Amino acid sequence: MSDTSFIKDLPSGPLDAYRDRATFDWKKMKLFFEDPDLLKVKMRVWETLEKDPIFQTPKTELNSEEMKRRSALQLRKYCQLSFVTPEMANLPYKRKTRYMMTINEALAVTFPDVSVKHAIGIGLFKNTLTTLGTERHKNVLDAAWKGKILSCLALTEIAHGSNTKQMRTTATYDKTRQEFIINTPDFEAAKCWVGNLGKTCTMGLLFAQLYTNGQCYGLHAFLVPIRDPKTLLPYPGIVVGDMGEKIGLHGIDNGFIMFKNYRIPRENLLNRTGDVTPDGDYKSSFSEPGKILGAALENLSTGRVGIMQESANNLVCAVTIAVRYAAVRKQFAKSPDERSELPIIEYELHQWRIFPYVAAAAVLKIFVAGFTDEYLATVQKSTSATQIEDLTSYVAEIHAVVSSGKPLITWICRDAVQECREACGGHGFLKSARFGELRGAIDPCVTYEGDNNVLGQQASNWLVRQWEKTKVGEELCTPLETCAFFRRSGEILRRKFELELVQDVLEMNFIHVCYEWLITYLVEETYIKQQKLLKEGFCKTEARNKSQVYCASVLTRVYAEYNAFRFYCKELSKAEKSLEGVLQQLGLLYGLVNIDKYSSYFYQGGYANTPLFSHLVKGGVLELCKTLKDNILGVIDAMAPPDYVVKSVLGKSDGKLYENLQNAIMGNPDSMTRPHWWREIIVPDAPDFKQPKSKL
Repeated sequence: MSDTSFIKDLPSGPLDAYRDRATFDWKKMKLFFEDPDLLKVKMRVWETLEKDPIFQTPKTELNSEEMKRRSALQLRKYCQLSFVTPEMANLPYKRKTRYMMTINEALAVTFPDVSVKHAIGIGLFKNTLTTLGTERHKNVLDAAWKGKILSCLALTEIAHGSNTKQMRTTATYDKTRQEFIINTPDFEAAKCWVGNLGKTCTMGLLFAQLYTNGQCYGLHAFLVPIRDPKTLLPYPGIVVGDMGEKIGLHGIDNGFIMFKNYRIPRENLLNRTGDVTPDGDYKSSFSEPGKILGAALENLSTGRVGIMQESANNLVCAVTIAVRYAAVRKQFAKSPDERSELPIIEYELHQWRIFPYVAAAAVLKIFVAGFTDEYLATVQKSTSATQIEDLTSYVAEIHAVVSSGKPLITWICRDAVQECREACGGHGFLKSARFGELRGAIDPCVTYEGDNNVLGQQASNWLVRQWEKTKVGEELCTPLETCAFFRRSGEILRRKFELELVQDVLEMNFIHVCYEWLITYLVEETYIKQQKLLKEGFCKTEARNKSQVYCASVLTRVYAEYNAFRFYCKELSKAEKSLEGVLQQLGLLYGLVNIDKYSSYFYQGGYANTPLFSHLVKGGVLELCKTLKDNILGVIDAMAPPDYVVKSVLGKSDGKLYENLQNAIMGNPDSMTRPHWWREIIVPDAPDFKQPKSKL
């Protein structure tokens, strides 16, 4: 971690007043947040894109169609640049994949539209083919690797999204011609919101209900040619189009598609988990049909991990803009006689609004990086194992972490973007401030690749299953040990709050103790409520649905927060001595702010029984904000990407806020021109008060 020579110095300017107060070397802290080799990869991507004309910010506003054209051209150029070096290609699976994910991560934080097009049309498509396909799909996989085809994943339907089992697009096997016949029964079954489908892709990876010999075998994946690659015109039997204007990510051509007796070869079925013989017999490597769907859809976790990475990086950009702005923007003085105004970062209210999101950015950045490594290790085990079922426990826990982590990070990023925008006042509403773009990028993330609330239910279901095991004395299935403390549930639930001073809650162990108690209490409450509902005659699904509010949904979020905190603490133990103090303060602020949100549960469950608990936690939050103030800009510099990536007139690293604003406002090509429609608003007899009155 000592070699920081490859990290460029930041420009001197108005931000120096706060940079000089930092008690640590921001470059060394950057290497706490970033793997040095992966950071070099990101820097190479950013420097290359910054020099390329197609990746420059347009001077004028583009309409939706032009944004799609521009994103398509940027994607083609990005693929041509080929950032994957020969050295990377020869690395072991985990490290190689980490490099490739880092390259995509660098693109995502800079050009989210292009990143999504690439992730869906190339990355996720290749992963799905590798996971679910076999040797007979190698020619398609090779074409995807070489960037010769752009694909899409068609799963969601107009009337069904999260409830995948009820999707109604069908693929019926015709053994006389050894083909599958794809049909869309009606518009409600049309595949929709499919990225790349609206205008550009030529191949689709379609999920449809497989029928053969009159029997349905559930949802399977099929390769479906969509457009002629020479003309981009759809093939006969297909109705395909664009979804229309959206509220963000305008460069992505989200589309819909319907099929009428559209035929594809039998071999286009991705057949690793199940296959159909030429005679129409269905063969599966799974003993339980329900596991086929799980194996097919588990591959989507890769996309969710990517969303977690992208959202954590967007969160960093949001707080970077807000903190740099707050360190320069001055408002009011201590007294009417004073001429010297204070930077708004000095105000406690402003610190309380922004600093917790800085802490969240730090914790979540470390969490995503650490969890990605664990996730890839599990994927590597699954691809090398002879039986996927042997990894059921790993896969289930990974799914629980992803299903809770993706909602947590995307929701925090969504809220942070709004708070940071407001903290920058009216200037934050400028498009050049970039909050609008960040909002447009994060908003769909709470919905696609799994609606956040539905994903959360899957995580809470897993936690309740583990809790049920403790009730009957069975061993927990938690190889990653994210809920291993359930084994100590009796001792945990007997704990009581007995601290007396603010300093007592400023300890990492206090955060651990609170999280363990809160998760254990919430899982017990959820379990009790579900058991009560079952005894009242409700089915299992109804019992789960009726125990979400105030129970399971809160449990899921707290579980995700705790996982993030655990990963952060693990990495903190490896930090250089000079960084420990500030990094610990960030972790404490993250934890205390969250505990404060759930204070009612601590009182409800009997952990706390006097107002002192709430007073000390709140006091700890304010104390940490005050303590972190002089170091907060150094933390931001350590996490922030270059100005080219932040892309904000308010958040430039030179701190020349008003000079940059002047250049942005007055440099707008249309800023000082007369509108072309000026004649339409002229009032013929309007008085001209500039002209002098004639003398009588």
